[in-house]
Amino acid sequence: MRVIVKAVAALVLAPWALSLRLDKRTAIEDCLESSGVPAEAHGSPDWQTDTTPFNLRLKYTPIAVAAPTTVRHIQDAVACAAKLGIKATAKCGGHSYASFGLGGEDGHLIIQLDRMNAVVLDSRTGIATVGGGSRLGHVASELYSQGKRAISHGTCPGVGVGGHVLHGGYGMSSHTKGLALDWLVGATVVLANSTVVTCSKNENPDLFWAIRGAGSSMGVVAEFRFKTFEAPTEVTYFIAQVPWKRDTAVEGFKSLQEYVNSQMPSALNMRLVITRQFANLEGLYYGDKAGLREALAPVLKATGAKLQLSQADDWLGQLKHFGGGLSLDQTRPYRKTENFYSSSLYSPALDDKQIKGFVDYWFTEGKATRRDWYVQIDLHGGTNSAVASPSVDSTAYANRHQLLMMLFYDRVDARSQYPADGYPFLSNFVKSVTATMAGEGWGRYANYPDSGLDPQVAQRAYWGLHLDRLRKIKAEVDPEDVFHYPQGVQLPAKGQ
Repeated sequence: MRVIVKAVAALVLAPWALSLRLDKRTAIEDCLESSGVPAEAHGSPDWQTDTTPFNLRLKYTPIAVAAPTTVRHIQDAVACAAKLGIKATAKCGGHSYASFGLGGEDGHLIIQLDRMNAVVLDSRTGIATVGGGSRLGHVASELYSQGKRAISHGTCPGVGVGGHVLHGGYGMSSHTKGLALDWLVGATVVLANSTVVTCSKNENPDLFWAIRGAGSSMGVVAEFRFKTFEAPTEVTYFIAQVPWKRDTAVEGFKSLQEYVNSQMPSALNMRLVITRQFANLEGLYYGDKAGLREALAPVLKATGAKLQLSQADDWLGQLKHFGGGLSLDQTRPYRKTENFYSSSLYSPALDDKQIKGFVDYWFTEGKATRRDWYVQIDLHGGTNSAVASPSVDSTAYANRHQLLMMLFYDRVDARSQYPADGYPFLSNFVKSVTATMAGEGWGRYANYPDSGLDPQVAQRAYWGLHLDRLRKIKAEVDPEDVFHYPQGVQLPAKGQ
C-alpha cells in the first residue's frame, strides 16, 4: 500500500514541480530581459554550445544562460538570481572536469563570461588587465603581441582564465615562475549582493586572499590584473622515455623524488606521465639544449630514462607544442569535449610502501585495463620550486608545500557510456597511494576535481587548513550561498 501511495503522490507532485520550474524559468528570463542583460534562448546555437560540457559524462541543465558584455550586466544577472533564490555560476572556459561551470547540478543561472575577453597590457607598468572570460591561449597571444610579455599558466589554450587562476593555475612554467594566481595583483569582483568591489593586497585583502585559491565560491571576477614577466626568447621542451619494469620502478621513482627534492633546478619544469603502454618524463627548460642536457643528466642517470626529443623554441612555440595541436588564440566558440572520470592527489615524497602500492597497481590493474587512462605526476615542489617559495598562508591555495601533484584520468569514446567499473578502477588507483598516508598529510587539486567526492570531504581536501578562514570570508561576502556549487566552500554552521 505504501508503494501505491508514494506512486500516486509522485504523479500528483510531478506536474506541480514542473510548473514550479517553468515559473522560475519564466521569472529569471523576465528579470534578465527587464534588466537589459543579454541572454541565450533555450535551444539556440549559442545555448547548445555553452551548455555542452567539456566532460560529456556530466551533463547538467541550467535554468538560464546570461551572456554579459559589461560589468553592469554581471551585476544585474547576479541580482536576478539572488532575488529569485537561484544559484548563480560564472562560466569562463567551461573546461571543468566536474562540469562545475554548469553548476555541477541542474537549475543554475549560468553567467557565460567568454564574450568579455579583452586583454590590455600597460607597457609602462607591465600590468595586464584581462577580461574575466578570457582563455589562456588568447591571453598568452595578446600579451606576447602587445609587448612580448607573459604570465605563468597552464598548457591547455581553451581553458578559461577564471577557473584556472582562481584555484591555482599550474603549468609548464610553474616550477620556474610560480602559479598563475601568484601573478595576480588585483581583481574586479561582483559580489552576491550585486555590488562591485576591487581587491588587492591593500584593498579588501581578505577577499583577495580568498579568490587566490577558492575564487568561484566568493563572487564573479569580471576583470583580472596581472603583473607580467618578459617572455623568454629561448626555451627547450623535451621527452625522455622511462623504461621501468615492475621490479625497477620503485627504485626509479625514489630516485626521481630525490632529484626533485634536492637537485632539480628552478629553470626546469617536469612531469612523469604514465599510461598502460608507456611512461615518459616530459617538460620545459628555460634555456638552450646544452643547459637542458646538463640539468637532466643526474635524473636520467638515476632513473634510467632516455632522452628521445629536445627542441629549442620561443615562448609561443612551446605553448603550441604543449597545446596538443589546438589553435593557440582561443576565444569563442569553444567545442572541445571528452568523456572521462578523474581524480587528483597532492602528496609529500612517497615512502617505500606507498611507492610500491602505486607501482603494483600500475603493473597489475593498470596494465589489465584496456582504456585510455593516464596518471600525470607534476613535480610540483622541491627546494628550488617557485610554487613552494611563498608562505603556504600567503594565498588560499593550500598545497604549496607538497612535492607531487598527481592527476588520475580515465576516458572513453565520446559516444560511449562511461563504464561502471571505471569509478573503482580510478579511485583504487588513488587509494594505492593514500592507504597508508596520514589524513592531514595529503590533499587534492580543485582544478582536477573528483566528482565522486562527498562535499565535506572535497572541501577539506581542496583547502585543508585554510578552510575555516575561507568559510568565514564566504559568510561575509555570500551569506545566502548564491555562488554555491557541490564541492565549493560551504557556509559555516549556524552559530559558528
